[in-house]
Formats: sequence, structure tokens, C-alpha cells
Amino acid sequence: MLLTVKELSDELKIKRSTLYLWVKQGKIPCQKIHTLIRFDPDAIAAWRRSFDSPPAPTAPSLPRDPDLDLDQIIEAAKRQVYTPGHGETITPSPTRKE
Repeated sequence: MLLTVKELSDELKIKRSTLYLWVKQGKIPCQKIHTLIRFDPDAIAAWRRSFDSPPAPTAPSLPRDPDLDLDQIIEAAKRQVYTPGHGETITPSPTRKE
């Protein structure tokens, strides 16, 4: 027995409008009988299983090189670029006696 849009949307817990959109986009297997849209339960089961693929393997983590520590690189760059007193703002005293 073929499933209706209402039956399948209830089973998948999605809106009927989403199901109609998937049909229009060809994302879900269906059968069009004149103006009716029906779904074969076996085809839907196979379609759902296609999303149960195993997770993609993760890239191996590389050992951390202490010479390439980002914080150390940033601090070294700051020491090369900034000189003491360069870029500092001196706030005038409220009494203007400096």
C-alpha cells in the first residue's frame, strides 16, 4: 500500500509543505499518479537508510610543536614591532602640574 503525503509527513514528523518541496526538488522517491503523490514504503525505507552512513573519518591530530605556539609567535612579533613608549598615551593630570 502506498503512503499519502499526510501519512508520510506524520511519520517523518515534518510539515506537508516540506514534503511537497522535497518532491518538487527530487529529494525524495515518490510516485505521481495523475495529480496525486504517493510514496512506496520500501523506497522510503531505503531512502532513509541512505542517511545512516558511517561518520566520516577524522583527520589525525598533529603533535603540537612548542616552537610554533601561536601566543609565542604573537609576542615575538610585538617585541619586534613595538618599542617601549611607542604608541602610549599620556593622560594629563587634572591639575595640569606635570
